Amino acid sequence: MKNPHLEELGQFLKARRSELNPADLGLDPGDPGTRRVSGLRREEVAAQTAISHDYYTRIEQGRLAPSEPVLEALANTLRLAPDQREYVQGLARQADREAPVQRRTNPVRPQVQRLLDQLTDSPAFVVGKYFDILAWNPLAAAVLLDIDKLPPHERNFIRMTFTDPRMKDYYEDWESMARTNVALLRMQAVDNPTDTRLAAIVGELSLSSPQFRRWWAARNVARQEFGTKTIHHPEHGEFTIDWDAFQRVGFPDQTLIIWSAEPGSATHEKFRILSSWIKSPTAPKHAS
Repeated sequence: MKNPHLEELGQFLKARRSELNPADLGLDPGDPGTRRVSGLRREEVAAQTAISHDYYTRIEQGRLAPSEPVLEALANTLRLAPDQREYVQGLARQADREAPVQRRTNPVRPQVQRLLDQLTDSPAFVVGKYFDILAWNPLAAAVLLDIDKLPPHERNFIRMTFTDPRMKDYYEDWESMARTNVALLRMQAVDNPTDTRLAAIVGELSLSSPQFRRWWAARNVARQEFGTKTIHHPEHGEFTIDWDAFQRVGFPDQTLIIWSAEPGSATHEKFRILSSWIKSPTAPKHAS
């Protein structure tokens, strides 16, 4: 039986190989018309890594787990970025497991929901390993396109990015955000590339979105713990948001995400007004 981690490792290395040119490694590219593959040939990667062509071929085909020194040498040859190195190292470590771990969604503790509700001036929510939205506060429901009105199986941050038509106007740079979301989801596949929840999300979006399908096949990975973004809410206008992600100790598959704004900024004032309106059901609906 094939090992899913080794298969994913091989496909990931192949994708990175296709992105490099011989000139990137100081090699003579020769006549472009004679190259039948995009990027580097397997034998070029093997030679630069000081391993045999057959050895590298078996790695790329998912039939061989590379040793740690070989994997490090391949990472250097393929010019892997830190997030990419973390991904291939994780896949190699997980390959020794007898069976991949199937993730079970743990409920959010009531104390965490209480904490969310007490963050009255900041949208905050908890996501699971594959970005299912598990809990949120009222301000997050107001700013994040009424997540409280969605059926549970549709409350997924990645799914919303590709299936909610409002999202392309919601994000100032939708394509950049969507690409990053796909890369973040791919990074979560390191524990179990065949996880049933992951497969359900990827299967649905691959059928419904050509862009998702193309970007998922590119096998890019990313890890982000903070950042700044601009969103355009259809009712409340523009928000410039600082966001931070906190992985919960003891619950590694749950991440607390908090959106905040600089005190005194226009976004902070909108958060404050929206929060007061949430507490007053008879208040107007718009914060612009």
